Amino acid sequence: MRNIKTLSNKSQGILFIIAAGLCFSFMTFFIKLAGDLPTMQKAFFRNAVAAVVASIILARSEGGFTVQKTSWPSLFMRASCGCIGIFCNFYAIDKINIADANMLNKLSPFFAIIFSVFLLKEKANKVEWTAVVIAFMGALLIVKPSFQIRFVYGLIGALGGLGAGVAYTFVRKLGKQGERGPVIVMFFSTFSTLVFLPYMIFFYHPMTVWQTVCLLLTGVCATGGQLCITKAYTKAPAKEISVFDYSQILFAAVLGILFLHEVPDLYSVLGYIVIIGVAVWKWWYNMHQEE
Repeated sequence: MRNIKTLSNKSQGILFIIAAGLCFSFMTFFIKLAGDLPTMQKAFFRNAVAAVVASIILARSEGGFTVQKTSWPSLFMRASCGCIGIFCNFYAIDKINIADANMLNKLSPFFAIIFSVFLLKEKANKVEWTAVVIAFMGALLIVKPSFQIRFVYGLIGALGGLGAGVAYTFVRKLGKQGERGPVIVMFFSTFSTLVFLPYMIFFYHPMTVWQTVCLLLTGVCATGGQLCITKAYTKAPAKEISVFDYSQILFAAVLGILFLHEVPDLYSVLGYIVIIGVAVWKWWYNMHQEE
């Protein structure tokens, strides 16, 4: 077996982003296994573990906890939108199958295209706008518009993707300003932990040992996912490897089918095909633009 260090940077990036997808799919799996607990309590554990690990990594880094003065507004916006995204995503995971929830969260790159136009003054071309429209049409197959409560749960899942999309737009803005990745991760994780802390203090729901273990594993997997995806994007540009992030949907679907008896219906599967298909098409277009 070849040592990972002997692979090209692009190949390493692909492996790391697939590893991130595996970690994040297990994160959603353990959220589901934790059972009937308040969403905010689950979100607290996910972020608290990540905050501890990110703080340790930052403390050992060359720049320490130094933050650029110009970064504070964007850090707060990234953290605020990220909190909304996580809450909605976790709530959706509890209410619909994990493959659907993961897929709706993966609308974030398409939301990022929209908000990059307004927040970063970047121009989207016809291909990108077409990709956004087609992706949202695929999302409709998953949320299935109706007067049933499941439709509301699906919309909340899509809102989680929107929150993540805006958050990623601010991450891109921070990156352009030269802010370090570990600072962004630590600030977001710590901010989110503090946001959910009052709920833990006043409305804590007693947990079994099994539920505690599941939530701790949720945090561990989320941290692993964040570290892997950060490493991936240091190895190769997003335009070359981001499409492999959709491997998370496949991992989540397998976990849901094998262990949770969650079999996506035909409309959801068609939605997956549409969204992943348009993501692959957009990736292929971007790659060939520079040839």
